[in-house]
Amino acid sequence: MTRMIERWFPCAEVSANSRSGWGSGNAEVGVMTWFAKRPSAQAKAATICSLLPWPDDPAEQQRLQELVREAMTGRYAKAEEIRREVVRSEGDGASSLDPFSGRGMIPLEAARLGISAHALDYSPVAVLASRLLTDYPCRIWDDEPAIPYLKEGTTLIETRPRLVQDVAAVLNEIDIRHRDALKEYYPQVAGRDPWGYLWAITIPCQECSRYFPLIGQLDLRKASKRKNRTTKETFHDPGQSYYIDAETESGTWSVVVHEGSPRRAPTRQVPPGKSKYDSNGRLAVCPFCTHAHDRQVQMRIFEKDLARDAPLLAADIDPDLGKSYRPLEREELDAIEAATTALGEEPRFGPFLAAAPDERIPAGNTWTVQATVYGARTYGDMMNARQTLSFITLAKCIRDMGGELAKNGNSDDYIRALTGYAAAVLARKIRRATRGCTLDPKLNKVNDLFATESSLNFSFDYFEVGLADGPGSWASVADGTLKALETTMPLHSAVPCEVSRGSAISLPYRDRSITAVVTDPPYDAMIDYSDASDLFYVWIKRALVDSWPELGMTAHEFGVQEKQEEIIVKKGGTSNNDHRDRQHYDSLITKAFREAQRVVAQDGVVTIVFGHGEPEVWQRLLTAIHDAGLVLTGAWPAKTEAGGKVGFTNIVTTLTMACRPAPSGRPVGRKGVVEAEIKSEIKKRYLDWERWGLAPADMLMAAAGPAMEAVGRYSEVLDAKGEPVDIYTFLPLARAAVQEAMAVEINHEPLDAFDTRTRFALWWVRLYGRQPQAKSELRWQALASSLDLTAVRDLVADAGKGVCFITSREHVGKINGDSAVIDVALALAAASEEGLQAMGQVLIAAGRTGDDTHLWSAIQFLADRLPANDPDSVALTRVLRTRTGISSAAESVAASNRENILRQEVDDAQLRLI
Repeated sequence: MTRMIERWFPCAEVSANSRSGWGSGNAEVGVMTWFAKRPSAQAKAATICSLLPWPDDPAEQQRLQELVREAMTGRYAKAEEIRREVVRSEGDGASSLDPFSGRGMIPLEAARLGISAHALDYSPVAVLASRLLTDYPCRIWDDEPAIPYLKEGTTLIETRPRLVQDVAAVLNEIDIRHRDALKEYYPQVAGRDPWGYLWAITIPCQECSRYFPLIGQLDLRKASKRKNRTTKETFHDPGQSYYIDAETESGTWSVVVHEGSPRRAPTRQVPPGKSKYDSNGRLAVCPFCTHAHDRQVQMRIFEKDLARDAPLLAADIDPDLGKSYRPLEREELDAIEAATTALGEEPRFGPFLAAAPDERIPAGNTWTVQATVYGARTYGDMMNARQTLSFITLAKCIRDMGGELAKNGNSDDYIRALTGYAAAVLARKIRRATRGCTLDPKLNKVNDLFATESSLNFSFDYFEVGLADGPGSWASVADGTLKALETTMPLHSAVPCEVSRGSAISLPYRDRSITAVVTDPPYDAMIDYSDASDLFYVWIKRALVDSWPELGMTAHEFGVQEKQEEIIVKKGGTSNNDHRDRQHYDSLITKAFREAQRVVAQDGVVTIVFGHGEPEVWQRLLTAIHDAGLVLTGAWPAKTEAGGKVGFTNIVTTLTMACRPAPSGRPVGRKGVVEAEIKSEIKKRYLDWERWGLAPADMLMAAAGPAMEAVGRYSEVLDAKGEPVDIYTFLPLARAAVQEAMAVEINHEPLDAFDTRTRFALWWVRLYGRQPQAKSELRWQALASSLDLTAVRDLVADAGKGVCFITSREHVGKINGDSAVIDVALALAAASEEGLQAMGQVLIAAGRTGDDTHLWSAIQFLADRLPANDPDSVALTRVLRTRTGISSAAESVAASNRENILRQEVDDAQLRLI
């Protein structure tokens, strides 16, 4: 049976819906923190297209296509109809599996359809996230005893699902208990709770020995126009800033808050002549004696454990200004000291867990856990004392409520569900609660710990959230989780997903027992999943020590999540001899794909969602697929990360690839035959791609499917000498075959009629115009053109973190009779401002005439394809308008040159006579 995903995929609908709305996955992401975010639109399309058949009847094909397109209009759209089609094809035994489930975005889509779904992940944190998203919301909890935290009369008026109702009650009760337990350590001022507190780390000056705070930002609230909530009148808010006032005689410093922009320089300053992004960091300038400490000196101070936390300011919630900042009161300073004392007296979470996390941060984590650079050795070191006390209190509230629910008669599963959602809020709150969380003076909020993607940020000046209901508070974070849960609650026809912890290299399923394996595997060195989530793990296992005891079971010597079979390339791991290197990744991803191949049904598919710009990574991935005994049969591009910036690690376009178990008894193939089959197959598929509206750049990526399908018909492919051919060889060929199938014409001239360098340039402009692209795309196009990268690097220059087609002014090549058409065209554009004579000289230097069809066709193409307001488009249009004049000027130059040559010959002859 051919599957839909092997012949068609709703690329346009996935791209459109991945950017916003239901298909973005933003609501699902809000249930619990995890790092890989697979858009719901792509997860849904990959799941249903992997389960649905591809009929032989064209009318049936069209009917199913329309059904899938309609299903892509909403989170639950056409769920019943899709399920009926799957059951009609597969019976009631249809099933799906994601062996790298993460938070469960892909298996969730099968569960929503009412199809048997299985999710597996190596990380305990990811397993918890998957259970909260794909399992518990799909269960019926109506038989559970009423929990003791509901407000009186709630059951009579509550219209929300039972699970949502009870999670809300539990989260609210935790908020009440947390506030009550910590109120003496976060005292009210003027009858209200502060939103939070600004802190800085202090170090001793190596010149005068006085401690001073390390501060890089003095803005507290940016100036802006605001509206009075009472009078509704608009007024100008000058904003707030502060500075450190150092008294040299007493050796003490104080904080001065004032309106407007900063009046002094911060104590952390960019060295003269350096960029703020320089790897050497900023200087720490003592406000007492102005002595400057470079990064190496600062690091030595941290290594000797001489740094100290110091509170600077309090932030109150202001009805009109949002947040207002002030110096701390005496009782607030006393409360901080009391919290430090109380932390030292906190009892353990049972015999094996200290109150404050003492799990060591594994070595080699300077990139992922940036606090290790500044002296943090355990995960308990990442917060100040009062923050740590706050999270110990939250974890105990969650633990205690689990015990109370057990006494109430609630089932173990329901207790795990309710405490699990509470732990999810705990994890989400951690993102706003370490020394890595800074103040955002523009938006009046606290920045995310993961401000730099999946690495845990660190800052010398940071913000601590208090007990008020502001951004980052328990109430605020809990509200986000609750709304996400309510928004994503499935239809009644959904079935709970079976979620388990395990390794993708040893799946606990029988051979040929799964209809479709649909997965989004780890991408090489993209994210350090376990290292980045260990901070969550050490706190979650404390909160769930009784209700989820298995979460705390780990073989890692430091008590963190296991790493042995994690399939990643560890960032910065080489310097630490981390076992998670490229060889480890390539070996284990191959084993994982081999296991997927083992468990998938003979007529089923293994669908792999993958995105990476580097050709070398694709080579390794395709090799892994091949070595796992899989054959790639379909590849479909979608812009699932459209907000990404060129050069960043987040991928803009990903491929959804369908693979099948390789059939036995395949013959040996010959390179020439396989190349012909690839060209023929892509030529046939191109007609469908064009009819379905795939853009040319998307066709290039889609070409991987039919190319690898052709290669997969053979056990191996040999060249003319009988040597094995690397399957990756055929990927650039497939991209070139798309170009050939498109039969691109340059002003009625076939693209193949041009020289190789010009073909490359015109094809690039055909695809991208002047738009910046990732540098990896340049490597792809050079490979497809059978050109060395150095042969075209001067045509596509660096532009920011990407590359862009050069302008004529940037063209530096010398024009002669061997120059490519593209070089002559650019030289003419550059010379156009100098007049006909200059352009005529270019034409003569190139040995070309006004009748050169290829040259003028290329000029016309570039003028049409480049943006209308592009300087080169204007210049080339000028060249076209004056074509006759350029030809005449060239003839005049040529005649003048001939005349000069004749005159020189006469002069030489006369000299010889003398």
